[in-house]
Amino acid sequence: MEGTDISGLFTPFSLSGVELRNRVVVPAHTTNFGHANRPTRRHVDYHAERARGGVGLIVTEAVRVHPTSAGRHISLGCFDDGCVPAYAAVTEAVHAQGARVFAQLMHAGRQANGDATRTAAWAPTEVPWSSGAAVPHVMGPSDIAVIVDAFGAAARRMAEAGFDGIEVHLGHGHLIQQFLSPFTNRRADRYGGTPENRLRLAREVLAAVTRGAPALPLGIRVSADEFVPGGLGPDDVLAIVAALRADHALAYVHVSHSAYHGSHSLATQMADMSFGHAPFRRHAALFKREFPTLPVLAVCRLDSLAESAELIREGHADLVGLARPHIADPHLVRKTLDGRAHEIRSCLACNQGCVGRLESDLPISCVVNPEVGAEREWAATRGAHRPAPRRVLVVGGGPAGLEAALSAHRAGHLATLAEAGERLGGQLASAATVPGRERLGLLTDELVRDVTAAGITVMTGERITAADVLPGGRHDGFDAVLVATGSLPRRRELPGGPRVFDLAEAVGELAGGGPAPTGSVVLVRDDVGGWPAASLTERLARRGATVHLVTPLAGLFPRITTYSRLGLLQRLSELDVKVHLMRAVVDASGDRVTLRDTLAGDTEDLTGVTAVVDAGLPSADDRLYRALDGVRGAPPVHVVGDANSPRTALEAVYEGRMAGTFLDSTVAAARTLAATVDTTPA
Repeated sequence: MEGTDISGLFTPFSLSGVELRNRVVVPAHTTNFGHANRPTRRHVDYHAERARGGVGLIVTEAVRVHPTSAGRHISLGCFDDGCVPAYAAVTEAVHAQGARVFAQLMHAGRQANGDATRTAAWAPTEVPWSSGAAVPHVMGPSDIAVIVDAFGAAARRMAEAGFDGIEVHLGHGHLIQQFLSPFTNRRADRYGGTPENRLRLAREVLAAVTRGAPALPLGIRVSADEFVPGGLGPDDVLAIVAALRADHALAYVHVSHSAYHGSHSLATQMADMSFGHAPFRRHAALFKREFPTLPVLAVCRLDSLAESAELIREGHADLVGLARPHIADPHLVRKTLDGRAHEIRSCLACNQGCVGRLESDLPISCVVNPEVGAEREWAATRGAHRPAPRRVLVVGGGPAGLEAALSAHRAGHLATLAEAGERLGGQLASAATVPGRERLGLLTDELVRDVTAAGITVMTGERITAADVLPGGRHDGFDAVLVATGSLPRRRELPGGPRVFDLAEAVGELAGGGPAPTGSVVLVRDDVGGWPAASLTERLARRGATVHLVTPLAGLFPRITTYSRLGLLQRLSELDVKVHLMRAVVDASGDRVTLRDTLAGDTEDLTGVTAVVDAGLPSADDRLYRALDGVRGAPPVHVVGDANSPRTALEAVYEGRMAGTFLDSTVAAARTLAATVDTTPA
């Protein structure tokens, strides 16, 4: 997209009298930064940083209007007037940086997880959102009246807190969409049945919000397509917006998609890298054609400003929402305006540090930006830990090593990076060669870019031994050694059986660019349940191999976020991948592999197997660390990333930044960061 004209993004825009300095929006996205359902200092710092980064408008994460939608104390809510000062702190911080901020009001409905609060989810009918989910409470007329009043009261409080506008969430399969959709609304009263009746709650909510905050612009967020059989499609939602627009002076329509449903639909809501760029842009264009005078906000997998500018330039949208890219780099706009676009850290669309942590009830983070949600604390800790400049040797050129070398340089040290291979990037560079996972390469590409720009000495093809860094060795004289040598793959041979490949070999030899050899039957042994085995399985099946996925786990790929897993499972189903849960490989002979049921002990044979891929638990390649640890005369040695413990790129980059920034104070710095993150209400 180099050379693309993106100037249209930076033109001012007015939303019902609210002047935006540009057309770039940080749309609503959950952070899990809340405390007692109120914003904390983390919210203030987080939004202020993105406003400082140059964005025109920020929309808060969903502010739940009633305790039956809270689910957890770390979500945001607006249940009484006491919350106003905490929200006012957010608006003041954003305004101080020149951006505008709208509050998104929402009730989650049937998927409101009440385990923490011991509340029942409320819904129009008693259909759970997913298999195994709790049956919701069916709302009666009095319940509906309570929720309508709650929306109005929340709007009034948001106005008192100084917000510039309100966005009411009518999409993503939350409560109002549950009433709108025939897929979820099976009522026979005045709130169900006909399209007009199903529209009634939305009408009442918007009227209550208008009464509560009459001076604030009112926008709505909709799902243009639910992607479920019998659900709302684009024509239905166009009719809904037309009806609501006849009653209300809508400031804009925020066009999203999906339903919160345990199917592929949910995978589209936070589309990961497998979907490609802007996979649902057609929806925004559809609404813009239908409502040419109504501002349209487009969203989902707009990965960069250049790609987002296409929608403005082609008249498909008036505003563009980039959530995950602003998690990855809060200064996306400012860097571009200042001629520093080459410094931007790109979102990988991996869903690992954002959505993945949300599902574990943890605050969001980011693979490429470990400082998310603790920006102020990182800055303060840097100020408190300022070691004298030192000579630092980083061993290993994967994401942990690259980040460690760069962070050490930025902390004022003289860093040298040594990589045993001929290229940088480590296992991530190899994983990025698998189709559908290419964006992983952005992480290592941009780290290499920054390491090169910093002038850091890089040695490739240089295998470092303990003797090299001891006194008199080839590379003595370093004040510290950071070991980032990664992990070693597992390969359990099957004597007399099919050839066994480890993951790295399989990527290179089995998952190449051409079709699989005729009759290929590949068995993938997955003991981990993460992306390495999943992406390889999909790639092999796409090449035409018959793939058997064998795992001792009780479920498929538990380490992959639900949003991504639901999409992955549909693709594997379409590719006819054979799945063997709770099975262990116990024997092999020729082209036969014997599996044992780990619960019942029964065995079964798979025949015709031409290859086996072992995706078992890797082991840390910590040999250099062990050889130097505690040795007399050795420089201080630290171990990071998979060499410390085989995990993911999220931990690798975090540990690389911690070690490079704080060196010997790493543990103290980590404790300081954890202790000083402010989770009290703002």
